Amino acid sequence: MDIQKNSSLKNYNTFGVHVACSTLVNLNSTEEAQAFVNIGLDKNKAHLVIGEGSNLLFTKYFDGTIIRMQNKGIELIDQNNKYVWIKASAGEKWDDFVKWSVENKYAGAENLSLIPGTVGAAPIQNIGAYGVELASIFNALEAIEIDSGKLHRFYLKELRFGYRDSVFKQKLKDKYIITAVILKLNKFPFFKIDYGNIAAELEKMTFENLNIGVIRQAVIQIRTSKLPDPKEMGNAGSFFKNPIVSKEKYENLKQLYPNLVAYPLENELFKLAAGWLIENAGLKGYSKGKVGVHKNQALIIVNLGEASGKEILEFSQDIQQKITEKYGLLLEREVYLI
Repeated sequence: MDIQKNSSLKNYNTFGVHVACSTLVNLNSTEEAQAFVNIGLDKNKAHLVIGEGSNLLFTKYFDGTIIRMQNKGIELIDQNNKYVWIKASAGEKWDDFVKWSVENKYAGAENLSLIPGTVGAAPIQNIGAYGVELASIFNALEAIEIDSGKLHRFYLKELRFGYRDSVFKQKLKDKYIITAVILKLNKFPFFKIDYGNIAAELEKMTFENLNIGVIRQAVIQIRTSKLPDPKEMGNAGSFFKNPIVSKEKYENLKQLYPNLVAYPLENELFKLAAGWLIENAGLKGYSKGKVGVHKNQALIIVNLGEASGKEILEFSQDIQQKITEKYGLLLEREVYLI
């Protein structure tokens, strides 16, 4: 257990914002986490559990405790003829888990390659990419209730997964510390390559047989070609959610913009590509002061150099206003505002 007072959070948020907190705690095991919430945590002050800070925007000093789970470990805990159940510690980097699963020939997570953040943070917003969401491979998670210090297990139905949403962003927000996630992977892969640019990327590649390793490689190549490295240019990945609209709204927009990128959902709803909306509005590469829209991926807002969290927030609100004026819809933040 490592406890730091008045600690800088610049290295713990991928926007690279200069901000601090009154207490920063790094926990290396479930036992340490239980001991800390029972004895060391000031429950009268604010607290926040973070992973790598890859989906956060700090706009001010955090007068409370920032908690980081740093426990490690990935293990197979059960299997049958079709599936394996893998338990991964919350402190593991998400992409390290995906790499491990592919190397062991367990399928289901490969489309989620190179998503930043930790295993413990993944269920909170139901991470997703290229037609796959965490919910599709999720089995259960273990978490410590902060009020009682007791360890609980939550199963799939209890998570109430939605689009970039779960019960841990709603009713149970800030009430638990996730310590491990159990994922259900396939021994026999079903390839999901009909979303985004995966099929086009595969056509460029040379391989004998399509497998999950090839798909992971394709996803990594797409992401590295389009997405900025936070170590070089501060960002939090996709800043906005893809808006979900009615069939009527979709058809109206499609009539105005025939090249509109959208994906049909259930109940006559459509998911619009927020990146396309921003780019079509002429905002790709747009900047103001120290903040901008990335030149290669319009869904990403980047810190161009020592921008404050407040400046990044104001820039994002400018983008939201411009999109509302052009299309008559609101872009909702995917990034968690603090």
